[in-house]
Amino acid sequence: MIDSVELKKMLFAEREATFFRLRGGYPIPLAGATWWAILGAMGYFLHSRNLWIFLAFVTSGALFPLALLFARLFKVDFMHDKTAAMDVLFPTFASMLLFWPIAISAYWTYPQLVPLVLAIGMSIHWPVIGWLYARTAIYTTHAVVRAVACFVLWNWCPSSRFTVLPCTVSAIYLLTVCTILVASSPERQKPGLEDTTAG
Repeated sequence: MIDSVELKKMLFAEREATFFRLRGGYPIPLAGATWWAILGAMGYFLHSRNLWIFLAFVTSGALFPLALLFARLFKVDFMHDKTAAMDVLFPTFASMLLFWPIAISAYWTYPQLVPLVLAIGMSIHWPVIGWLYARTAIYTTHAVVRAVACFVLWNWCPSSRFTVLPCTVSAIYLLTVCTILVASSPERQKPGLEDTTAG
């Protein structure tokens, strides 16, 4: 019988192997960077804030297909990777979706609040994703930096809410992708993990 300490070590080894095998799932934040960059560009060209919000709501559903496209292009098949830890993904994403009533209520009452709600609400799942990859610090830092930066921009630079704020989220995503790629490079892989990351 495996005791809890041994089980914890085995689970950590599996999560860490997943991090290297899938390169930290970087196609997903890359899709986020692309989507937020498009929202930032729309903020400069669209004169209607209501149209910006409508398009943001509608196109948010394209994030996952875009991540799948990047995964296929870069050969990071996170959809078919099966580990014991992967069971955490469904409740993680389900809990993230709970921010949508706040976003919709903001649209009905104070539309200027929507970019902030989207920016923070859509980052709620990142600490758990970090746990999945045994790199909680990287993914939690992304969420915290994003929340603080957007809070500052929204409150002290009101004119940036539909332009600079989404572009900032995109830039934070790109920095996170770079950090993930460096941290998951084969050179940083511990001896003994090669066999588990080959599958």
